[in-house]
Amino acid sequence: MDKALTLGIPKVFDTYAGVLADPAVDAVYIPLPNHLHVEWAAAAARAGKHVLCEKPIALTVAEAEQLATVQRECGVQIGEAFMVATHPQWLQVREWVRQGKIGQLRAIQGFFSYTNLDPRNIRNQVETGGGALMDIGCYPIFTSRFVSEREPERVLGLVERDPVFGTDRLTSALLDFGGLQASFTCSTQLFPYQKMHLYGTEGHIEVEIPFNAPPDRPSRIFLNGVANELPIVDQYTVEFDAFSEAVLAGSPVPVPVAGAVANMRAIEGIFRSASEGGWIAL
Repeated sequence: MDKALTLGIPKVFDTYAGVLADPAVDAVYIPLPNHLHVEWAAAAARAGKHVLCEKPIALTVAEAEQLATVQRECGVQIGEAFMVATHPQWLQVREWVRQGKIGQLRAIQGFFSYTNLDPRNIRNQVETGGGALMDIGCYPIFTSRFVSEREPERVLGLVERDPVFGTDRLTSALLDFGGLQASFTCSTQLFPYQKMHLYGTEGHIEVEIPFNAPPDRPSRIFLNGVANELPIVDQYTVEFDAFSEAVLAGSPVPVPVAGAVANMRAIEGIFRSASEGGWIAL
């Protein structure tokens, strides 16, 4: 309470249920551990609140589809919080692809890693939906779908699990879009690094800092080696503004539940491929 007063927050709640019971609350943001996303997103929707839920929105395709059913029944907006979907650099990349600036998009390559060895961290706990693919591998999957505006037809995955945590600490995947191949590697136990490259028949795009875009300096994307600077923005502020505008206008949110289901389908397929071996059709 003291901290809230210091920050000028006039009202605080002791429980999540208290938030959902307040008629003055129009929408909620859910940044809880992955395994709690569907439970509380559904509860918020049933309470008549619009929902912006952190990624991944669910642990399985079935859970994501369950949430889609709840949304239809309740008539509220539910969005998945992929901040990259509203950042100017990714909007520009998608526009370049649409305009044919690199010819036909044929290949996408990504890498995203950090080091986290804390056993108490939810990202290192299987039961909470931890691991590299769920936490950060979802980003190259999403951005590949976002810029290509297509869905993968099949996926291939390779997973190395931590012998103590049981979570995937190193995962690589190949997504076949039919004429477009997207590949990436993600890890929770490698030196922190991130990059995305898009290759076309007539050019190349590089996204310098694709996922943790800086809020204090311009983002840079390269078209055929030439740097293009984007306006300085806080990507989370942009994300929340876009979600709010969609709710107020009654228009689709940037990443609707249907998109969340599609992303989860690829994630689930990659895990299944790593377990069973071979391609998994989506």
